[in-house]
Amino acid sequence: MEAEDKKTFIVSGSEAGNRADVFLVQKLPEFTRSRIKLLNDAGMIEINGSPQKSGYLLRAGDIIDVEVPEVVDTEIKPENLPLNIVYQDSELLVINKAQGMVTHPAVGNYSGTLVNALLYHVKDLSGINGVARPGIVHRLDKNTSGLMLVAKTDAAHLSLAKQIAEKTCKREYVALLEGEVRAGVGIIENYIGRDKRDRFKMAVVNEHDGRAAKSEFAVIKRFAKFTLVRFKLVTGRTHQIRVHARFIGHPVVGDEVYNPNTKSGTGLKGQLLHSAYISFVHPVSGKTMEFNAELPDYFSNYLAKLD
Repeated sequence: MEAEDKKTFIVSGSEAGNRADVFLVQKLPEFTRSRIKLLNDAGMIEINGSPQKSGYLLRAGDIIDVEVPEVVDTEIKPENLPLNIVYQDSELLVINKAQGMVTHPAVGNYSGTLVNALLYHVKDLSGINGVARPGIVHRLDKNTSGLMLVAKTDAAHLSLAKQIAEKTCKREYVALLEGEVRAGVGIIENYIGRDKRDRFKMAVVNEHDGRAAKSEFAVIKRFAKFTLVRFKLVTGRTHQIRVHARFIGHPVVGDEVYNPNTKSGTGLKGQLLHSAYISFVHPVSGKTMEFNAELPDYFSNYLAKLD
């Protein structure tokens, strides 16, 4: 799960010994202890970089990071937009999101989003993320296509979010990268945080300014000037694959933010990055669920021109 607003607190000596949830209610008076527990169960609270129980007893110097879901007062209206539902039952949906569709409403963009479509097509959605993000367990960037999880109940939402936080929910992406990635397989592990020169971008930063980020990759196919790569997300930071691809010197083709000067993405409407696989344990049945999504036409057509 990702949130726009991150708050960080450092525990003082006089505050040591308090329960984490009690401490946070004092720091965030707009939240109740039950609301804090929901955020914690959803993996949106970390202490010293790791999830902890709500009853964790604080020590002086502990650093608490809280991702606070953005609250939008503007009414979010249902819209009859195309929605590719791969699977659904009483607890959840698996969506194959189209490139160009924003996941949830935000300032200046309250219509045409996945949430608007969900409100029209789906009767019940979880409410943990508030009115602006009903059902949204994790998001995809506007120009990233592919599989997403959506929760219908709060219990399902908590279960799925916990699986993502504990890294038992598996997510894999396919990306076309600039240049030749020489290593057949590899791991990219560092810290990602806000770019200090541009707050709308993320960047690889030091451990004090960001959160741990880890991606695994394997080359699928090499072309003359490009490499098709499959990424496995170990963590799920904002723009993680796009930032990691740029970090290793092979940015994603068509990425206007992290690969703005290339001409190879001419004619594309966004980055060639697709959420191709997801697996998780069903919150009620306990069954392992697996889903695959083929590359969209614009992606496969671009690859066909490279052969």
